[in-house]
Amino acid sequence: MVRGYAVASSSYATTGWALQTAAQDQLGTLAAFEEHFGKASRVIAVGRSMGGLVTSMMAEIPNSGIDGAVSTCGLVGGGVALNNYQLDAAYAAAELLLPGRDIRLAGFTAPAESAETIAALKAALQHASTSSEGRARLALVAALLNTPTELDGVDADNPDALAAAQAKLVLDTLPAVIERRHTIVNAAGGDSGWTAGVDYSKLLQSSAQRQLVELMYAKAGLNLNGDLSTLMANADIEPSSQGLQWMLRTSTPTGELQVPLLATHTTVDLLAPIEYQEEYAETVRQAGKNALFRQAFVSREGHCNFTVAENVAAVDAMDQRLQTGHWGSVATTADLQATATSLKLDGANYVEFRPAEFINDRDWTPGQ
Repeated sequence: MVRGYAVASSSYATTGWALQTAAQDQLGTLAAFEEHFGKASRVIAVGRSMGGLVTSMMAEIPNSGIDGAVSTCGLVGGGVALNNYQLDAAYAAAELLLPGRDIRLAGFTAPAESAETIAALKAALQHASTSSEGRARLALVAALLNTPTELDGVDADNPDALAAAQAKLVLDTLPAVIERRHTIVNAAGGDSGWTAGVDYSKLLQSSAQRQLVELMYAKAGLNLNGDLSTLMANADIEPSSQGLQWMLRTSTPTGELQVPLLATHTTVDLLAPIEYQEEYAETVRQAGKNALFRQAFVSREGHCNFTVAENVAAVDAMDQRLQTGHWGSVATTADLQATATSLKLDGANYVEFRPAEFINDRDWTPGQ
């Protein structure tokens, strides 16, 4: 408040995946605030996680009333990419660790519907970690899930240690995201994810984790190309047309920024992979809006695990961008770190970082 900021926030009209109304819910809050207190000199939208996606969507609305946006730890790859990368990993786990089993992976509308799937996959993932063959296949699942490789206390140059740590993360993460899938399916009116027609060999070729997967397969004496061929031969999940169209309309950034946007992300994020930022930057670039866009990264493990100082520095950077009309150096790693440190709050760790390729992006062609 001393710095001249006021904060107005709201919940959404619905719970769960609320993208149908989320952006307008926030803009409605802004309208109510300004009706009561008067028009603000500058309005900065700030959101985290799903709210980071909402903020990115708000930044694409012409004449919305916001002047700039800060998207933190956002699901900025969009809802379709979210469903697909999680489905890719679940499909690979089911197909390779439970061959011949008919495991339901999509279209859940209630937690009870996924309970049997989760139990089967948990058991399979745990069993796989006890053999070299299983650990190799877990490495492939981890790559498809965009599981982090830079982990606290884990030697990234030790493939066995890294693969073991990733296997644990897959076990912790995959059942949880399957359990929550129903919230998105219900909001969209169908499951937007698909495996049909996906070239899993091509996905792995693009992955920064390809060499680790190849090494683990070689150590286990397994045929990686054979497993990839199996995945491609049996991939038959198609998206709900209604669900996919809803997600494309409500939950997928186009990159058509109308106002400046600064996106921040921690380098190790299990729930919103850092690779999302590579995909989002590509989307903005293809839309020709790079001049309005900046990204910054914090070296830390955890979803939305920013310090107060890091968040304040990001908002301050956007405020300066709006005051001056140009970025200058305000959103560089050095300036953000200096600003955050100068606040003398709870520390900061902004770093130079380049996210790896997000491998699960794709477009659906009916009948593919």
